[in-house]
Amino acid sequence: MHIEDLARLLVVHDLGQVTDAAAALGMTQSTLSRAISRVEADLGVRLFERDAKGVRANAYGQLVIAAAGEITDRYEELRRQLTDLLDPDSGTVRLAFLDSMATSVVPHLLRGFRDEAPHVGVVLRQEPNHEILADLDGGVSEVAITSPRPAGTHGWVPLQTQRLALVVPRGHALAGRRRARLTDLKEEDLVTVPKGFGFRTLVDELCAAAGVSPRVAFEIGDLATIEGIVGSGLGVAVLPEGFAGTSGTVGLPLAAAGAERTVGLTWRSDRALAPAAARFLEFVRRAAPVEEADPM
Repeated sequence: MHIEDLARLLVVHDLGQVTDAAAALGMTQSTLSRAISRVEADLGVRLFERDAKGVRANAYGQLVIAAAGEITDRYEELRRQLTDLLDPDSGTVRLAFLDSMATSVVPHLLRGFRDEAPHVGVVLRQEPNHEILADLDGGVSEVAITSPRPAGTHGWVPLQTQRLALVVPRGHALAGRRRARLTDLKEEDLVTVPKGFGFRTLVDELCAAAGVSPRVAFEIGDLATIEGIVGSGLGVAVLPEGFAGTSGTVGLPLAAAGAERTVGLTWRSDRALAPAAARFLEFVRRAAPVEEADPM
C-alpha cells in the first residue's frame, strides 16, 4: 500500500464514481481500480459497494477513509516540516555543547549566527562530552562544541585554547604565589568532575605525568559549581583560569606542560550535514577562533 493509493481512495469517495475519479486523477479507470484492489487486498476487506449510482464506502470503507484522511494530511504536514528543516535559510540546527561553554562561547556564536541567519532555529543540548559524542553518533545532535577533539570520523574546528590554573580559596597558603605546580596538590582536597568526563581525563593525565595522585573530595559535572565549592573553602581545583574569581577564589597559572584545553566545534564527518547545520559550520569556520572570555 502506498500513500498515493490512500489519496486516490479519498477522491473516489468524494466523487462517488470511479470514472470521474480516474479523470480527476489523470489516470485510466483500470489503473485506479487496481489501486483500490491493492488497498483492499492489503487490508483484507472490501471497501466499496457498487450500484447503479456509482460506488459508496461500506462500513469498513468508512473506517479506512477516515484513517486515510488523517494519514495523508499528516504526510503532507511531514513533507512541509522537512522542507522547512532542510531550508538553509529557515531550517533548524541541532547543537550540543559542554556545560562550561554555556555562558561564553555558545552565546557569542549564537549572537553572530543570528545576525547572519535570523530565520534559522537552533535546538540546544547542554551535556558532558561523553553524552555529546553519543548524541552525535545517534543523530540527536548534528554539531557540538566540546573538548577534547574526538577521535575517528569527526570534523574539528578549534575555537578556543584555555590555560589551566590551580584554583584555591582566598586566604589559602598558596594564594599569594604567582604560579602553582601540580605537586602542590599532594596535600590538598581536590574538587573535580566525575570520571568519564573529558576534562577529568585531562586532569588525571596531567597529575599522572607529574607523579601526583590527588585526594578527590567532591565530584560534580559543572565547572562553575566546582569553583563555588572551592570558594567555600572545601578544597582546590584545576580549572580553566577564566573560572577563577567568581566566588572569591584565586587562580594560579599551572607551570606544567600541556596545562590547557582546546575547545572546538565537531560533527560526524562521515555524514552529510543538513543545509542549516552546514551553514552554521561555515559561519563557525569564519568566526574562529573565539576570543577567550570570562565564563560568568
